[in-house]
Amino acid sequence: MADLPSYAQAIGHGIHAIDTGFHRPLFDAAYLIVENGHAAFVDTGTNHALPRLLGTLAALGLAPEDVDFVIPTHVHLDHAGGVGLLMQHLPRATAWVHPRGVRHMVDPSALVAGATAVYGEAEMEKSYGRIVGVPAQRVRETADHMTIELAGRPLTFLDTPGHARHHHAVWDARSRGFFTGDTFGLSYREFDTERGPWLLPTTTPVQFEPGPLRATVRRLLSYRPDSIYLTHYGRIGDVQRLGAELIEQLDAMVSLGRALRHAPDRHDAIKRGLMQQYQARVAAHGCRFTPDEVEKLLAMDTELNAQGMGIWLDKEAA
Repeated sequence: MADLPSYAQAIGHGIHAIDTGFHRPLFDAAYLIVENGHAAFVDTGTNHALPRLLGTLAALGLAPEDVDFVIPTHVHLDHAGGVGLLMQHLPRATAWVHPRGVRHMVDPSALVAGATAVYGEAEMEKSYGRIVGVPAQRVRETADHMTIELAGRPLTFLDTPGHARHHHAVWDARSRGFFTGDTFGLSYREFDTERGPWLLPTTTPVQFEPGPLRATVRRLLSYRPDSIYLTHYGRIGDVQRLGAELIEQLDAMVSLGRALRHAPDRHDAIKRGLMQQYQARVAAHGCRFTPDEVEKLLAMDTELNAQGMGIWLDKEAA
């Protein structure tokens, strides 16, 4: 067995989780699938993850020429910000992208402009580096139910809207697992208890749609997967329980948003309501965190989820 660097972990079936180092440990994962001397990356993190991605490849005795595919689950920058730079180091690889995301991978200027408007240039450089595009001839569009093969290992794409319309998931029949990006929520290892993992939906801007997201989760569950490979963070099992809880939480978030639709301080009220839901559910899961500790760990997600819910509420009312 290869001696992997501390930021990488072998998780079975030739799959390796790589901590990209974004924000905090065990927050943002990229995955490396290895099959018969060939490799594929699923999600890449940001440009700053490049040394870790290439370092894991080298630790496994593989060269950049051995990578066939780079597969971002969607084009949000914590998942796909490093695709262009990584592809410059992988001479044989093609990037497989949801059709709604292809133009952003080829020309990321709109993505960069939107994120810069929110975070500012200094924070963009610090968190993401300089985003570069992928040459159009090296990009391939996916389609629902399309299958590609990694050295004979089938990887099947499913169109999975709800979090974003440019989102697909990848079904790996070998491990009976899905690489779900953000459509199956977020599960941080700090919240694990003897009951197992805990997760929450992510409704970040700007394309949160609860109906399609609910349908997506149910579609994923219909495969009876053994594992879900989350970007945030890592492999989880007990998939049917977690899927049911995810839908339950999604419904509670929708009810909260609609109840606060006309609140004068809607954004802050949604944030408070979401945090109260998270704190109660974490306590019921058996976590020993204080409410303040839960708030600190989930502050960024709560802010982004409230923003996304606000945009959805405005679209629903239009």
